[in-house]
Amino acid sequence: MEVRSIVLGPDASYELRLTGRGARGYVWTWQVTGDADAVTVAEAPEAPAAGGAAPPPGAPVERTYVVRARPPGGGRARIRFAQVRPPYPDEAPYDEFVLDVEVAAVSGGT
Repeated sequence: MEVRSIVLGPDASYELRLTGRGARGYVWTWQVTGDADAVTVAEAPEAPAAGGAAPPPGAPVERTYVVRARPPGGGRARIRFAQVRPPYPDEAPYDEFVLDVEVAAVSGGT
């Protein structure tokens, strides 16, 4: 399991790319803990394949997730991504990724 730490300013975003295995029935899920109101997570729309060709059947496909810091900022959230097969909820995740996010507070200017 990989763990990555980032710092975002209020309303800043970060794109995370994870390898998908949808052809094998796996999907990425995520859970936000800590200051859960400090960030939002959404899957980005799929980009067209390079060269316009679809990947071969069963090939891994990269998924992009956008993590956005919510204003006014200030807080720490941990996002745990888990690659699971929904029909088998008791099965251990195939892969996991943890993103620790610190959202910097807005500094008061004079």
